[in-house]
Amino acid sequence: MIDLILMQRVDKLGQMGERVTVRPGYARNFLIPSGKAIRASKDNLARFEEQRAQLEAQNIKRREEAERVGERVAGLTVTLIRQAGESGALYGSVSTRDIAEGCTAAGLTVARDQVLLGQPIKSVGMTTVQVALHPEVNIPVLVNVARSPEEALKQARGERVEAEDEAEAASLEAELAAELAAGQADAER
Repeated sequence: MIDLILMQRVDKLGQMGERVTVRPGYARNFLIPSGKAIRASKDNLARFEEQRAQLEAQNIKRREEAERVGERVAGLTVTLIRQAGESGALYGSVSTRDIAEGCTAAGLTVARDQVLLGQPIKSVGMTTVQVALHPEVNIPVLVNVARSPEEALKQARGERVEAEDEAEAASLEAELAAELAAGQADAER
C-alpha cells in the first residue's frame, strides 16, 4: 500500500489535501500520472501546504466554470441512430465514446472518461446519463437511442414506438390472412 496526498477531489477516495492509502497499481497507473495525487513524503507535504491556498482557489474557479457550463447546457439531449432488431435490442451497444461524440456534436465538448455510464446501453429508448464536468459537478444528459430519425422524434415526444410496431405487425398479419383466405376461395372454385 502507498500513502498519497490528493491534489483534487477523487470520487470514493477523498477530498483535496487528504492523505490516503491506496494500492500501488492504482497510484502508479492512475492517480499520480493524471496529477490527482502525489506521494506523501515530507517534502511533498510541505510543498502541498505552501500551494494549498492557490490550489483551492483554482479548484473553486474550475468548479464555478463547470457550474456555468452546466446551467448553459441544461436539458441537453443527444440522439444516436443505431441498428436494432424488432424487439428493440441493439446489434451492438452505445458506449461512453458514442455519448461523448454526441455531446460534442450538440455543443458540449466532453471526453469519454467524463461520461458516467454504469453499463452500456443495449436497447432502443431514452436513457439519462451523468456527465462529470468537474469532480464536484455532474449534469444529466438525455440519450435518445433510435433506429431512425423519425423514431427518435416519436420517442422524444413520449410515444411508445413498440406499440406502433406491434399494431403494424398485427395489421400485416390480418392482411396476409385475408389474402390467404381469398386465395383458398379462388382455388376451391
